[in-house]
Amino acid sequence: MIPAPGQPAPFDKPSPLNRAVGASALGNAVEWFDYGIYAYGVTYISAALFPGDTEEAVLFALATFAISFLVRPLGGLFWGPLGDRIGRKSVLAMTILLMAGATFAVGLIPSYDSIGFWAPTILILLRMLQGFSTGGEYGGAATFMAEYAPDDRRGFYGSFLEFGTLAGFSFGAALMLGYSLHLGSEAMHEWGWRIPFLIAGPVGLVGMYLRSKLEDTPVFREEMASADRRKPPGIAAMMREHWRPLLVVGGLVVALNVVNYSLLSYMPTYLQRRIGLSNEQALIVPIIGMIFMMVFLPFAGALSDRIGRRPMWRWSLIGLLLLVVPLYMLIGTGFAGAIVGFMALGLLYVPQLATISATFPAMFPTAVRFAGFAIAYNLSTSIFGGTAPMIGSGLIGLTGDPLMPAYYMMLACIVGLVALRFMPETAGTSLRDDPFARRPPIGKDQVTEARSL
Repeated sequence: MIPAPGQPAPFDKPSPLNRAVGASALGNAVEWFDYGIYAYGVTYISAALFPGDTEEAVLFALATFAISFLVRPLGGLFWGPLGDRIGRKSVLAMTILLMAGATFAVGLIPSYDSIGFWAPTILILLRMLQGFSTGGEYGGAATFMAEYAPDDRRGFYGSFLEFGTLAGFSFGAALMLGYSLHLGSEAMHEWGWRIPFLIAGPVGLVGMYLRSKLEDTPVFREEMASADRRKPPGIAAMMREHWRPLLVVGGLVVALNVVNYSLLSYMPTYLQRRIGLSNEQALIVPIIGMIFMMVFLPFAGALSDRIGRRPMWRWSLIGLLLLVVPLYMLIGTGFAGAIVGFMALGLLYVPQLATISATFPAMFPTAVRFAGFAIAYNLSTSIFGGTAPMIGSGLIGLTGDPLMPAYYMMLACIVGLVALRFMPETAGTSLRDDPFARRPPIGKDQVTEARSL
């Protein structure tokens, strides 16, 4: 519509798809903002809230990071079936509020010198609350995004969920770095590390508001209105009827999140304590690498719409399997080598990261999509992903070999390749289909065949 002379141009309201993408990505950014500030502030957190010498305190802090992941399957078991019953958006509004509130509260915990063992105890309880809410957040956000996106562009739109992941993580890292440079080490240890945690509160309120204003996904509303809709099956029945996608997604997530948490969460600690970089350098390397990865995410998502998800995952897993050790050796050469090595690892990881929300939700039919994805994803993540920083640090301590995180990533990639062997191609197919019901041939890419169904 052309505005009348002297009148301002009308404001074009964002489309429901764009608003859904924005609200989903913002929630994921809040989740990963918490991971970013915790991972990049672990030195300050361990000194403020844990007893013991520096090495012991850091290990305690990394163990607390892992504890939150052990609760995630319980969150998946609770939020997933609830999301299949009452809707995606209602659950997502609640999970983002719980996540942001728990992160905000971490910034208010008194120091160990003030309240003794109550400091790490409260931190553990808050991290468990974060893990419980995250158990519904990621699976719900990916399901929400996938069910809103057009079938032939699900990879492109889904990539923006992971854009939010890296944006939140980078923002958290940048805040920690900025305050560290501005305030100095003494002020950061005393109180400066708390500021990024306190910022999560208002950001979470904005995310909850945006999500509460959205309609639920068209696919879910269609399912709810269906005359032959049946009540979602219980957990036992779902595992009995949909065990194949549960195993496939779980196996792929082993590779996905061992790489993810080794590369994004543990890397600052690794660079500082094992390679000898300064605290500031150890933060700068991943920030540069994550910004580099963000540039390629939409392109990788769009490419997966054209050639399929299976080739993207295959290239990524094989590339990491072959190159992770040489790239870790490059990272060990110093600051410049660490930047180049991290960027190369990130580029190899992008084909997996960009296609998560296009690949995993499509493995399950609508009636159990939220629950199936949440349970498979969080169970595998809690066992293998969240523990990756602690395992990597522990293996180095046992063996003295700084390449142990790389070997662990290689093992995870082998598990992922085995799972990929049994994954059907879903690029271009409708989410109203059950990909495991049509038994596609395994061993070659089937994008053209899948689109013809």
